[in-house]
Amino acid sequence: MEGKNNRQEFIQGMQAGIPIGMGYLAVAFTLGITARSIGLTPIQATVMSFACHASAGQFAAMNIIVSSAGFLEMAVTSLIVNLRYLLLSSSLSQKISSKTPFFHRFIMAFFVTDEIFGISAARTGYVNPFYMYGAALIAAPSWELGTFLGASLGSILPVSIGNAMNVALYGMFLAIIIPPARKNRFLAGLVLLSMAASLLFSVAPVLSQISEGIRIIILTVVIAGLAAVLRPIKPEEEKSDE
Repeated sequence: MEGKNNRQEFIQGMQAGIPIGMGYLAVAFTLGITARSIGLTPIQATVMSFACHASAGQFAAMNIIVSSAGFLEMAVTSLIVNLRYLLLSSSLSQKISSKTPFFHRFIMAFFVTDEIFGISAARTGYVNPFYMYGAALIAAPSWELGTFLGASLGSILPVSIGNAMNVALYGMFLAIIIPPARKNRFLAGLVLLSMAASLLFSVAPVLSQISEGIRIIILTVVIAGLAAVLRPIKPEEEKSDE
């Protein structure tokens, strides 16, 4: 029975991963173009995408490569830029059953991205590892394929087309947040509050000087903390679908 449930979760994860994969393919294409422009081969760019599923971290790493900085600076910069994943993983760990073996947790942690976190956090009850595996099976290869294609073919496409492909990422985010927001007014309010706060941090004179990674961490902690205080989730609600 458990095997059947795992298969169902895996299939549902694959279905949820299709729009994510489409968005990744488009965004990673632009990433591949950038990688090629700094002298990386398609294989090198693809290996980078396999090791680091984070566009901000990879762009930061490529800027450091261009400036000929050392490995320590690259490691520290990537850590700071991607520090939000510590929050995402900590949050997601609360939706994983205590019976989940370590090796499942280890693999799940490797594939935590903003989008996979979004669809996993939106699940009712505990997250089955096979749901994330199904989503990652579609999303991760799309990220690597997009990088390879961008590094291989990007030079023959007009710049305007490459830039336009980035819009797919925002459409993917909307596809993740709109369905649960339509079912829950409180969640919809939090989404709107998050968007307004993010806009404020982008345009305010002092706040706009804060790095993007730190901005995300601040907004996540403050808004998530506010939500936890105003609308805490009872233990029986978390385990309702276990």
